[in-house]
Amino acid sequence: MSSARTLDAMARTAEPTLARASPARIWFVLGTVYVVWSTTFIGIKVTNETMPAMIAGGVRFLIAGAVLLPIALAHGDRRGDRPGKQEWRGAALVGLLLIFGGNGGIVWAERTIPSGLAGLAIATVPLWIALIDLVALGRRQPRVAVVGLLVGFLGAALLVGGSALEGRIDVGGLLVALAAAASWAVGSVYQRHARLPRRAFVGAGMQMLIASAAFFAAGALAGEIGLFEPSAFSRASVLALAYLVVVGSWIGFTSYLWLLRNTRISLVATYAYVTPVGAVLLGSLLLDEPLTASTLVAGGMIVVAVALIVSSGGASATEEPIPPEIT
Repeated sequence: MSSARTLDAMARTAEPTLARASPARIWFVLGTVYVVWSTTFIGIKVTNETMPAMIAGGVRFLIAGAVLLPIALAHGDRRGDRPGKQEWRGAALVGLLLIFGGNGGIVWAERTIPSGLAGLAIATVPLWIALIDLVALGRRQPRVAVVGLLVGFLGAALLVGGSALEGRIDVGGLLVALAAAASWAVGSVYQRHARLPRRAFVGAGMQMLIASAAFFAAGALAGEIGLFEPSAFSRASVLALAYLVVVGSWIGFTSYLWLLRNTRISLVATYAYVTPVGAVLLGSLLLDEPLTASTLVAGGMIVVAVALIVSSGGASATEEPIPPEIT
């Protein structure tokens, strides 16, 4: 089955109500998310080897959104609730925070830092969400979640400090990756109350297209247009970009949305401390990226912290009703 047909089938079956699925199917799809989102960090790294980072990101999400949105509109909004100006404004802000700020920050950071380190930085997303809930929104967190916050941010500090002392990692790139995680967290919190299309795939397609425009604008400002020379692109970079479009943006993201419909959020949230481990291991095995003692210790602290927050029911792991925009 082609990728477009796969998206078409998922758009047809993705009803607003929570569907019933067998445990075996749930674990298969969750395992797919684990694997896919562990490998996308490598895909970004390989793409960046011969392609301008921001322009490549723009191409990725332009293709992904241009295919996903028409399919979602054709098979999703059966009640005639097509997105209006308010939905486009909400999708614009969410797309800028999640896709451009979150993914774009990682794309930029991976120009100078290993893919595994970028994966560990993104593992801090649940920590940022819990901190926003606690400080900005005044939502009380369980004690275990507070402990997880402290451990997690100590791990993040060790990750930055250890990299600076070892002198082999670009600290600026690592800070950009951590800022990307914070942007993803802010976007995740904002979308709980944002005015977005009722259908998740419609909103996702809109966000991808808006983010692609931001990628292209950032690439132009960074002077990447003059560096866009297809003849210089390696076969590996082209295949990696295709992988990011098909596997990362379509299969990975739509699988994630399917899980939100069919199982509890706390189980879905486990990707946050599984994929970073996969990213570090794959980066070391496939790209010969260094594994330093401070990286391993800091990564372990971050993974433990996220596990504490998720298991406590804090932040994104709570079993609250799923917001309309992601169901």
